[in-house]
Amino acid sequence: MGELIIICGATATGKSELAVEIAGEIGADIVSADSMQLYKGMDIGTAKLTIPERKGIVHHLLDLVDVNMDVSVSWYQEIARAKIDELLAAKGNVVVVGGTGLYIKAILDDLNFPETDPQVRERLTLEAGEKGGDAMHQRLAELDPAASLAIPKENIRRVVRALEVIEITGKPFTASLPREGSSKYPKAMQFGLAMNRETLDSRIDARVEHMWESGLPEEVEQLINSGLLEGKTAQAAIGYAQIIRSKHGLISNSEAIADTARATRQYARRQETWFSKDLRINWLSAKSDLLARKQTLLQAILDS
Repeated sequence: MGELIIICGATATGKSELAVEIAGEIGADIVSADSMQLYKGMDIGTAKLTIPERKGIVHHLLDLVDVNMDVSVSWYQEIARAKIDELLAAKGNVVVVGGTGLYIKAILDDLNFPETDPQVRERLTLEAGEKGGDAMHQRLAELDPAASLAIPKENIRRVVRALEVIEITGKPFTASLPREGSSKYPKAMQFGLAMNRETLDSRIDARVEHMWESGLPEEVEQLINSGLLEGKTAQAAIGYAQIIRSKHGLISNSEAIADTARATRQYARRQETWFSKDLRINWLSAKSDLLARKQTLLQAILDS
């Protein structure tokens, strides 16, 4: 069996680049744990590595579904575990990289996914349409603070799903998240990239500006033509949602840029809070240069 390495942390900390370097050193494939990089054509706004940036490393679970489709965590859990098991059984090493905390937890831990109730789901969806995402997310924060940290308010579908589970089970949505010790991959090594907020905020602002300069508005236009507005999840992605609002004349282009940076900073805070609760994660300073982080992580792997 090969080794399973997890690299996680907030957005814009350099996870993807580090994963490529580590995979190159240990002969690993990379498995993505990013809920938006699953979508075909969502490249610029999700900071998906380009083919040259992947440096010949095979990446899995990218570009799997069309933007008019919605996927579930249980669906991701099934395909991610199947791919990881396949690679490990072939005695290959695997590096899982991403910032979607619930996806990483779904890989490692035996989550319980309650059945859906169509009537409850429909009622909550209608209510969300009437009251708006902020109000529904505030309700989730009151009922299950941990879930509200993990689920961005822009993702109405997931907010509604969490509220549905709470109503059906009478328990917090995060009650389905097990305690440590029940990992499917107990020997997996988890590493997180930490960065002080001032530096991270600056990186986020620069990344957002670069996305616009690289053609994110044009990417969104192409995706709208491919059915972006027909699905719920993809169009709620940070950056994409703001450009859609701008195209509808609800905000200006400059306001879309500013709001995307603000929403990304908020998302990074939620990621930090989520990952900080997992004591299995070994934290590395993302402030150090890529080579230093690579050497530190490789030494930790050798010492394990």
